[in-house]
Amino acid sequence: MRFAFKTAPQHTTWADMLAVWRAADEIDVFESGWTFDHFYPIFSDSTGPCLEGWVTTTALAQATTRLRVGVLVTGIHYRHPAVLANMASALDIISDGRLELGIGAGWNEEESGAYGIELGSIKDRLDRFEEACQVLIGLLSQETTTFNGRFYQLKDARNEPKGPQRPHPPICIGGSGEKRTLRITARYAQHWNFVGGTPEEFARKRDVLAAHCADIGRDPSEILLSAHVRLDADRNYDKVIEEAAALGEQGLQLAIVYLPPPHDPAVLEPLADAITRSGLLTA
Repeated sequence: MRFAFKTAPQHTTWADMLAVWRAADEIDVFESGWTFDHFYPIFSDSTGPCLEGWVTTTALAQATTRLRVGVLVTGIHYRHPAVLANMASALDIISDGRLELGIGAGWNEEESGAYGIELGSIKDRLDRFEEACQVLIGLLSQETTTFNGRFYQLKDARNEPKGPQRPHPPICIGGSGEKRTLRITARYAQHWNFVGGTPEEFARKRDVLAAHCADIGRDPSEILLSAHVRLDADRNYDKVIEEAAALGEQGLQLAIVYLPPPHDPAVLEPLADAITRSGLLTA
């Protein structure tokens, strides 16, 4: 198993997030760092502060040299996928090929409604998401892209310069919907993120994803399996290890440790020590 961390840019300050990332960049246990893509804080006081995810991640990429970086995950309805493709290429260049492109169908009704950004029905979200995956892959990997869908239309569209990762940055899809999200993941992604839940739930979703891969003749081992595990405010590092180990028994490959705000780099060394002692860490 490998390990990463996530700092949600909510109820925090830029200085605190920056301190965590700079410290983590020096600790080899952590292979990647992640933010999220929301404009309001989630699952907490939504009137509190929240930094925009892509701008924040770009700045963090400049402040680090080793960590892979990503937004877990980008709500596809917030930005036209052609705009997002340009953003992704730029960040892949800026980070010297360290970008992980996290995307999802979107779900937050509160901020979408407040900003007047159409979210749509669940079917609309997933139809739009599947179109967006095709647009993104085209613009990130082809010289020109022409696409005529219900939600997006492109004609000989270009995206230059492209980033150093070929054919494109790894695409991470977050979500657990068995009929559509996991089918879209099987077709387009190199990484699937299980938002969180029991090992039994993870195992069921893993098997559904594998079945969708079988339907299209794809080897499921081509898709990295990750999940969030949470470090509580009381900093119970042993609990993180227990959750990661239980998920690891069901095939988890990357544990992304969700760090609690206020962000403090002091949590990193004890967390890294606990991971190292656990014997779970693989190269």
